[in-house]
Amino acid sequence: MKDLLTIDQLGASGIDEIMQAADAMAEVCARPVPKVPALKGRTVASMFFEDSTRTRTSFETAARRLSADVLNFSASSSSVNKGESLRDTVETIEAMGVDAIVVRHRSSGAPQQIARWAKASVINGGDGWHAHPTQSLLDVYTIREEGRRFDGLNIAIVGDISHSRVARSNVAAYRALGANVTVVAPPTLLPPHVETLGASVSHDLDAVLADTDVLYLLRMQRERMDQALVPSLGEYHRAFGLTLDRARTLPASSLIMHPGPMNRGVEISPEVIDDPRVRVLNQVTNGVIVRMAVLYLVLSSAAGGSAP
Repeated sequence: MKDLLTIDQLGASGIDEIMQAADAMAEVCARPVPKVPALKGRTVASMFFEDSTRTRTSFETAARRLSADVLNFSASSSSVNKGESLRDTVETIEAMGVDAIVVRHRSSGAPQQIARWAKASVINGGDGWHAHPTQSLLDVYTIREEGRRFDGLNIAIVGDISHSRVARSNVAAYRALGANVTVVAPPTLLPPHVETLGASVSHDLDAVLADTDVLYLLRMQRERMDQALVPSLGEYHRAFGLTLDRARTLPASSLIMHPGPMNRGVEISPEVIDDPRVRVLNQVTNGVIVRMAVLYLVLSSAAGGSAP
């Protein structure tokens, strides 16, 4: 594949190929010196038009562990502020000899448009409310490394579904692998025609907890308060937050996940964060591993490369 833009382009077989490559990358990351020359001589451009900590640093760490060079682009200090168009910016970066462009943009569809302009491979690092494929892939890997089979697994995604690119990509990935997905949110935080996501819908978190194998909590963005989508963050926590009582209702074998950054006391109570079922830091670690696999497959497998 030249580009990775959405989960839908992968299907179950494509996801499985990335998981197998990630297993090889996990072995690399476990070495005393976690670095291989698999992408030596290649250049990865990091073009982020939105703030990011986890995704940006994860991709840059992944590229360096594969011995690729990294070109950093900062929208806040670029010619974008002088009126340069997105296409001109992309063509300027590509003219510097990059092989892959990792893009995050506030506008849905921006990475797809960039892929039409660029000869370099384009990887979607998150676009608007649309998609975040590598986040869903690292979440799949995190569940998979626990030895869980997705076929018949019950996964509940809780929170602001309407504005979440993570939710959309995760529903697509989990359903492709055979899991049962339920989105849980107040009506104001569900998108129109929510049934098109292919997930079950619930407005009652307590009603689904006992049968949940993976509880996935989404970050509640504080700007939703300005839009009056919930009465207050405290009220949201009481109805949809993972409290200590709710954590006790979850099966002992369940997993608790969150894409980060967490709002303590909103999505999750502070006393639950240290619960042994929480896999948030595992997700961060696996982000590097999975993004190594994605960069490797995009940039080298088409040229006949072999896993490091």
